[in-house]
Amino acid sequence: MQLTGQKIAVLMESDFYEPEILYYQRRFAEEGAEVHFLTRLWGNERIVFRGHEHRMPFEVSESFEDMDEYGLKEYAAVIVPSGIVADRLRYTEDVETLPPAAAFLRRAFADPAIVKGIICHGMWLAAPIPSVIRGRRAVVHNNLLGDLNNMGGVYVNQDVVVDGDLVTARTGNHCHVFARTIIEQLAARTRRRPGDLAA
Repeated sequence: MQLTGQKIAVLMESDFYEPEILYYQRRFAEEGAEVHFLTRLWGNERIVFRGHEHRMPFEVSESFEDMDEYGLKEYAAVIVPSGIVADRLRYTEDVETLPPAAAFLRRAFADPAIVKGIICHGMWLAAPIPSVIRGRRAVVHNNLLGDLNNMGGVYVNQDVVVDGDLVTARTGNHCHVFARTIIEQLAARTRRRPGDLAA
């Protein structure tokens, strides 16, 4: 198991793509990682979200809203999934204020030790914080080419693209190669621990 002891955060909201979320739940755990589904709980202890294709229920009881820097650093990767999750998460009550989920993602981007995974329409969540994508190589769903260009990203016509600590994938149907790439990136980082640098 390549990811034993590591934690992976997957952001969640309604209209998620069921096969993708279920795949992450099982595949990362198969490698020994703890998978945590995080959302904006709006003061609730838990929220049941519904999938986009089959209206499958999925309960989430963990929030990113009050996570401090120490809590964030516990995560080896933060994933923004496909579907309409990112669009729902980028809602803000005050148009002068950054959406809480976008602010959380910006904090994750500020730490190069955290792998950021964005797949398909997940790139919507980065739209309010374009500086984190500007100049970065990425792939998105064809419908988001204009969004990526407006953020200053560099489109690469591949199913999965790695640019340093950023891993992007084309569609939710590419979740298997996306997850495999994230696993490979995290495993490689584990092999390059600071103590190994002197060797």
